[in-house]
Amino acid sequence: MKSPLARFILLVLAWLPVTFGVWYVLAPIILWPVQLFTAVIGNLGLRDLVVGVDARGATLTFVTTLKPGSVEAGGVLSVDVNMLLYAFGLPLFAALTLAAHEPGWWRRLLIGYFAMLPFILWGVVADFLKNIAVTASPLVTSQTGFSALDRDIIVFAFQFGSLILPAVVPAIAWVLTHRAFLEGLRGPRSGVNGA
Repeated sequence: MKSPLARFILLVLAWLPVTFGVWYVLAPIILWPVQLFTAVIGNLGLRDLVVGVDARGATLTFVTTLKPGSVEAGGVLSVDVNMLLYAFGLPLFAALTLAAHEPGWWRRLLIGYFAMLPFILWGVVADFLKNIAVTASPLVTSQTGFSALDRDIIVFAFQFGSLILPAVVPAIAWVLTHRAFLEGLRGPRSGVNGA
């Protein structure tokens, strides 16, 4: 007979292809709130840099006020950001939740989903800012008006939003919403004196 932990791991592995498939196919719908809030941030907080944010599937295109070459050159710069790069924790969280199969799993899925959205938004916006302030040509970066300190903060935000948050936030959200399940996996606890 398999241990509860081994059974749980097998169920997670069985659910992962399903949740990743659903996530990939339905990404434009699942990530629509991120698209909406990214457009709001672009229109309100970055209006000197962003003219608009367009969506094509799971890719957001930031249309900027920046010129790709000299200021006299025609055209404007656009930057594509793939939201999936910052949202892969969603199917991971879903697989863990479905494998635990506790009562109220739908509520837990929704809590995890809404808890992760701000961190996905963080990654998307930081990616855009990194592209225009750090990795773009000097002709473009000089138009942004960011100082050296601003660029350092943007690099930190990008690194944190791409390397740490997508993997850690789903794990924390799952642990917080499944404490009783985790206690059950540990088995009965004995006291100090065997009581």
